[in-house]
Amino acid sequence: MKVYLDEDLSPNLAGLLRQRGIDATSAHEIGNTQLDDPAQLAYATREGRAIITANVVDFIELAHGAVRTNTEHAGIVLAPSSFRGDEFQAIADAIVDALKPYREGLHGVVVYIKR
Repeated sequence: MKVYLDEDLSPNLAGLLRQRGIDATSAHEIGNTQLDDPAQLAYATREGRAIITANVVDFIELAHGAVRTNTEHAGIVLAPSSFRGDEFQAIADAIVDALKPYREGLHGVVVYIKR
């Protein structure tokens, strides 16, 4: 599984996911912190990575837009505000659990992680 963390999530989370066997990178690690949300999703899609974001409202709208325009994406994982930004281990655990059914990737799928 390949994932890309939006800039609203700490790069520390990418490190925890890598320790769990997930091919993870973050906007911070590659210098994409100034991209807007559509550009972040486009980058993740080009790289074949599901994007993980805490920006739930905007990315739900992007997912709806993808359906309306029949545009593909590599998957969207939404981390709700019930997680504090510094709860890295709890977020990583929830992501790993949510990704288990999708061993072949999240192409076109939106997943909402929960505590």
